Amino acid sequence: MNPIEDEYEYDYALAVDRAPFPLATGPDRGSIKPTETPMIEKALFGRTGHESTRAVFGGAGLAKATQEEADQVLEVLLRYGINHIDVAAAYGDAELRVAPWLRKHPERFFLATKTGLRTYDDAKRQIHESLKRLEVERFDLIQLHSLADPIEWDIALSPKGALEACIEARDQGLVRFIGVTGHGSQIAATHLRSLERFDFDSVLLPYSYIMMQNPYYADAFERVAAICQERNVAMLTIKSIARAPWWGRERTRSTWYEPFNEQSDIDQAVHWVLARPGIHFATAGDMHLLPKVLDAADRFTAKPDDAAMQEQQTRLEMRPIFV
Repeated sequence: MNPIEDEYEYDYALAVDRAPFPLATGPDRGSIKPTETPMIEKALFGRTGHESTRAVFGGAGLAKATQEEADQVLEVLLRYGINHIDVAAAYGDAELRVAPWLRKHPERFFLATKTGLRTYDDAKRQIHESLKRLEVERFDLIQLHSLADPIEWDIALSPKGALEACIEARDQGLVRFIGVTGHGSQIAATHLRSLERFDFDSVLLPYSYIMMQNPYYADAFERVAAICQERNVAMLTIKSIARAPWWGRERTRSTWYEPFNEQSDIDQAVHWVLARPGIHFATAGDMHLLPKVLDAADRFTAKPDDAAMQEQQTRLEMRPIFV
């Protein structure tokens, strides 16, 4: 598995074999009634000044989607008022699928993409390719994609590295802000190093109940969060509805890990994440779960108590997806 292609843990091969994405109707659409107007909470996305919905659309699920399927996803996003899209050059056709949305709804979305290439020349080329694929003159946020490997980290953040290309693009008005992303149990500690090396505008990393049961990860995450709060750096989190690795079981979703499926379990996981002030979370890379995740975010009121989270962990035999 290539982590650059899997920030939101999308299984491209499975996606090809899935049935076309159905517009959110019936029991899979969550509990919202047709006459209701969803209202997902918004919060400032760090120092960008943009009030992003706290649920951000993670675009990996569009990697193998047709434009017709993608446009149905857009209808769901519009229904729930989502105003922040996060894609990547490595997410298959995702940038191409989003481009028509941006033409149809100019200025509606905060647009973030990523470069997974590590040298100045390669990253510069990829940034310009993304501008063409998205059919825009600039995007709001360019991120160094899945920056975890120590050797790649050193290349990207050294002279003639990818960061230099991002800074140049910002100086030229092609991007407004620069972020860094990653996943895994080591990434919070790596982000601490990244924030020491450069004043990034955003970080992306896992955050869920099961992840925070790892003392090492939880400690590093809290240190990242403290720095982000002090510097007004945006925090975008992932893996909110991860249940466990598949471990040989039949894959029924296009995420490489097994996600929650029942609305009540998704509600509990999403509400636990949203109870932490100052963070946003990205939706999982399965188009069919999108309405459930957004419905959960729409109905957030309070944090589930520890007893409820422990009961869910036991009942669903939750396991960390990273070692």
